[in-house]
Amino acid sequence: MSVLPLVFTSGWASGINAYAVVLLLGLLGAAGVSDDVPAALQRPDVLIAAGVLFACEAVADKIPYVDSVWDSVHTVVRPVAGAVVAALLAGQSGSLPELAAGAVGGATALASHLVKAGTRMAVNTSPEPFSNILVSIAEDLGVAGIVTFALFHPVAAASVAAALLLAGIATTLFLASRIRRFLRRRARRRERRPAPAGVAAGPPE
Repeated sequence: MSVLPLVFTSGWASGINAYAVVLLLGLLGAAGVSDDVPAALQRPDVLIAAGVLFACEAVADKIPYVDSVWDSVHTVVRPVAGAVVAALLAGQSGSLPELAAGAVGGATALASHLVKAGTRMAVNTSPEPFSNILVSIAEDLGVAGIVTFALFHPVAAASVAAALLLAGIATTLFLASRIRRFLRRRARRRERRPAPAGVAAGPPE
């Protein structure tokens, strides 16, 4: 069977939480649950690094506005991680060129990352912090469940991931007004920040 469905699903999941994908795949491979996991993801140093970074993301992802900053930093990290994981999966199976797999995984990760980042901007317009926590937990559980499911039923998992991606895009477009309001609020906050000490104020009007 082609590894393409697993590549697509891992790319979608990497765009949401790349460290969780690497950690989960590595642990499942090391435990002997699946032979489809590349040895590179099962290395102890990779698992430790992924575990530490996953713990950092688990905290940052639940704090309003901090989560959006974290997403901004990971605009490059998540697509690259999705491409690397996809290429490794393709190399393990040998049924798909690694370059093509990397392109699919990276593009899918970028799409799901943009959906996640856009949704979080909209959630941050809510005055209470509990929405962020609930959304973050739902994302983590969704990634864990679908990635695990993909190792046993890759086509079905890819179908679920595609449906979630399309639903996320539709939701992001629907919440576009909230996202624009969030960006305007951030811009106003920057304008209100006092000038650093020693910086001359502008000429009086």
